[in-house]
Formats: sequence, C-alpha cells, structure tokens
Amino acid sequence: MTPVEPSLIEQRPRHPLEDRPACCEPQPFVEIDRLSLYYREKPAFQDVTLSINRGCITALVGPSGCGKTSFLTCLNRLTDLIAGCRVSGRITIDALDVLAPGTDVIQLRRRIGMIFQKPNPFPLTIRRNLEFPLREHGLRDREQIARMIETTLRDVGLWDEVRDRLDSPALALSGGQQQRLCIARALALSPEVLLMDEPCSALDVEGTRAIEELMFGLRGHYTIVIVTHNMAQARRASDECIFMLLGEMVEHGRTEDIFLNPKNPKTTEYIEGRYG
Repeated sequence: MTPVEPSLIEQRPRHPLEDRPACCEPQPFVEIDRLSLYYREKPAFQDVTLSINRGCITALVGPSGCGKTSFLTCLNRLTDLIAGCRVSGRITIDALDVLAPGTDVIQLRRRIGMIFQKPNPFPLTIRRNLEFPLREHGLRDREQIARMIETTLRDVGLWDEVRDRLDSPALALSGGQQQRLCIARALALSPEVLLMDEPCSALDVEGTRAIEELMFGLRGHYTIVIVTHNMAQARRASDECIFMLLGEMVEHGRTEDIFLNPKNPKTTEYIEGRYG
C-alpha cells in the first residue's frame, strides 16, 4: 500500500463523537444508478437504483444469495480484487465517481470503512492494530497517533476495558471486543461511510447488544449500511431498509414503512417469514 501525504489525515483530525455535529435532516449522500454486478457472466444483482442518506443507518435484508454482500463490496470497490468480476452503472459518494478509472481506490477505502462478518483483528497487539493503518496512510507523529488511538477506542466503548493492556494480543479479546476493535480500526482513518456485513452473526447476545448500541452512538456521525439476516435487528437498528430478492431490489424506504406497510407483496412474505 502506497502511503498518502500525511496532511490528508491531518486535515481531517479525529475528535470524540460528542464533539462532532450529528446530521439533523437526512439527505442523499450515496447515489446509485442502475448498478449491476456480474461474476463472469452470472449476475449477482442487476439495475439497482437508490439513494442512501447521510448519517442514517440503512439495513440491507433479503435471503441468502440475493446479492446483499456483493452490493456492499461495490461501494468501496473491493470487487476490484475478485477475478472475473464486472460492475456496471454509477456510484457517487458526495460527488465522487466511485467507479471512474481515475478514482484513488486507497483513498476511497479510507473514506468507506468495511466491517466483516467475522472479527478480523491483525495478529498484533491492540495498539498495533490501530497504529498500523494510521502509519500506512502516512501519519508519523507519535503523540497524535496516541491521541487517535484513545479517541477511537473511546468511540467504540473499549477504552476503559483495554487501556491497561494495549500491548496485549488483540486475539485475546472476546469476540465482541474484537469486532469493536475492528470498528475502531476503521474509524481511525476518519471515514464517512461504514459498511457492515453481518457484524453480529458470529457474536453472542451480549456482543450483539454492544455492537447495536455502538451503531446507535455512531448514527448521525457516520453513514452506515448494514447487511443483516436478523429481521428484528433490521427493524430496531435502522432508519431505512432495502429488501433484495433474486438479484433485484424489491423495495426501499423508511424501516417503519417497510415493516408496517410494505408496498410489495414479496416484502410482506419475507417479513412474515414465508421464505428466506
């Protein structure tokens, strides 16, 4: 990975969440127009058009194999790493053309953090897990790095739990703590969007509760898109909901409307558990 100029991070300093203004009025931030993804000639999903609002939590739901994770990976171009993968359409994030050939993918992935289904901390210390991405992106000042480590750990509610063992192995943490550390690692680069691919599926009830509470705390400060198979989680944890089925977007709207007054009978059937 080629480091960018340190000033690019220094120009966007990290602050505690309480010092960062939350978004009051939802407004389109991620614009998707006729987006399709193919693995060789097989479509994962086709012709998806929608807007994702700034500062909101948007849940992406649907049966396995309907294209949810594939959709997520388009947003920060992880699809570039998959042989035979072809994406068409248009994605803009705050006027940035994501799919344009000249887009700096490294900077794009700094702006759009990704949290995976299974916690994946580096096999390093807790401290090094957070130092590593900062140094890779050009930050060298030790005091600033130390401040950012504390800030991000406070943001995810881990500071009081690990402050006395920052040099202990990250893999010794519980599953829920590891997932929060991975979120802190993403937040360290001051992203604007967090993509979360079933972040609670490998966690117990307590770990799931901690991640959901964290999402509520991040809401308004970050634009969050979460893939989940847990319909109860989608209902209680999101502002908006996207329902996908067989590679198509069936319905998108306010979560309350999707669950209480769906427009498409297929949505009703899925919510009521008739398939999936």
